[in-house]
Amino acid sequence: QVQLVESGGGLVQAGGSLRLSCTTSVSIFSINVINWYRQAPGKQRELVADITSGFRTYADFVKGRFTVSRENAKNTMTLQMDNLKPEDTAVYYCHALYMGYEYWGQGTQVTVSS
Repeated sequence: QVQLVESGGGLVQAGGSLRLSCTTSVSIFSINVINWYRQAPGKQRELVADITSGFRTYADFVKGRFTVSRENAKNTMTLQMDNLKPEDTAVYYCHALYMGYEYWGQGTQVTVSS
């Protein structure tokens, strides 16, 4: 079993920055898939960024603004979010696939004011 603990959400003005972290309870090397999703009120959960196997991929709506990274020694995945927009307001979730099972963190709220 894997615990995923997110941190770093908050309230920021448009154009500002936030950095999210997701710390895993097992070695991040042993996790098959790890990525960030978000869910805005009344909308479906959507993939934001993925760093499985070290390759970074991004949703079109965050390309050039968000950067996903891994700090392997700390078993942590981070999401640096710059030039935030009000439409980025959502609960952000850490997501992982490990040993055939799917895991989600508890989510962290990001609110961007205009």
